[in-house]
Amino acid sequence: MTYLDELDKGMRLLADDPRTLVVGQAVNYKGHCLTRQAAFWDEARRIEMPVAEEFQTGFALGLALDGNIPVSVYPRHNFLLCAMSQLVNHIDKWAEMGGGNPHMILVAVKGSDFPLDPGPQHKAGLSHEFASMCKSINVVDIIYPHQAVPAFERAIKEEVVHLITTHGDLM
Repeated sequence: MTYLDELDKGMRLLADDPRTLVVGQAVNYKGHCLTRQAAFWDEARRIEMPVAEEFQTGFALGLALDGNIPVSVYPRHNFLLCAMSQLVNHIDKWAEMGGGNPHMILVAVKGSDFPLDPGPQHKAGLSHEFASMCKSINVVDIIYPHQAVPAFERAIKEEVVHLITTHGDLM
């Protein structure tokens, strides 16, 4: 199976769980590489967001606190940087602040270098940096196809926050 086939399998696994909702930009409309995977969810379980990543991340936390499992998608790591206050100061510290562990899944893409270079503002790979800042978030970097399905299985099974990185160059 190809890298993209295995990612699709993993995202289908998430979509098959009735507790999940997918949240993000272009989850209902064409726009980026995650649009096709968001289509695995029924339209009623897809929540389209404006370009407001900090709001999106906080909104996803609210969904988790209400008993859902949000799958919040970000088409680039660079865009997730806009949500760092929510990620580092709220979600990562939620259990420590006495709120328990929210069950959330964040999926972000390390932008491609090939065949088209989208420029430095769209291709950062920041998994190591996210992991160093977030002590209670399980940061997973999917490099090989065989890593995809197990990463998504853990994310749905383990009731904590998972940040899964996929790679545009490998899709």
